Amino acid sequence: MRILLSNDDGYFAPGLSVLSATLKSQGHSVTVVAPERDRSGASNSLTLDRPLMVRKSPVGFHYVNGTPTDCVHLAVTGLLPELPDMVISGINHGANMGDDTVYSGTVAAATEGFLLGIPSIAVSLANMQSENFDTAANFIADLVRRFSSQPFPEHVLLNVNVPDVPANEIQGVEVTRLGRRHKAQDTVKTINPRNQTMYWVGAAGGAQDAGPGTDFHAISQGRISLTPLQLDLTRYAQMQLVENWLSR
Repeated sequence: MRILLSNDDGYFAPGLSVLSATLKSQGHSVTVVAPERDRSGASNSLTLDRPLMVRKSPVGFHYVNGTPTDCVHLAVTGLLPELPDMVISGINHGANMGDDTVYSGTVAAATEGFLLGIPSIAVSLANMQSENFDTAANFIADLVRRFSSQPFPEHVLLNVNVPDVPANEIQGVEVTRLGRRHKAQDTVKTINPRNQTMYWVGAAGGAQDAGPGTDFHAISQGRISLTPLQLDLTRYAQMQLVENWLSR
């Protein structure tokens, strides 16, 4: 299979290198197009106010002075001579579960592939220490083999979170829904040496909706979480309510 890899941690991130090497060892054609620096939290932003540059690292990875979405968009719409069979984003350092998916550059890169008509997967190692990249990489390689031998019958965007443990400690795989977090912690204010107030966005809130069936619960039980995502943001249950409100 022809696979396009990207991420939001930057082209130098170890998770990207491990995933690339693992997929190549399985005989897949792998092209890496990733941001030149860490773009965590970039979400689905496209760079429209300046031109973008694509450079090539000594190991053959392409890197872009833009967002994860830029990377996949450029690759699919002009950089690559052939369309990839699949877009994979990751392996991210840290989980992307629940509300994280709204902000995640990892998920955004996969989402761009999905929007461009290509089966796409976002994969994250659910621990900021991120030691067991092989566990996640080998699971993704298994998914790719399944896609190759048994193509998924519908257009698909998958969000995968993998416990940061050796493969023999994984307690299975669970198809999950997204959980929810509590509100983010308060913004942190600091004063710089010029007596100017500086602001840091507060840390993400803890898990709120983390019961059975959620991605949070699966990870807490040592299972790989696999969540199919959709992009239709319409809240259908409120359409009639809004109609009634407008007609008053």
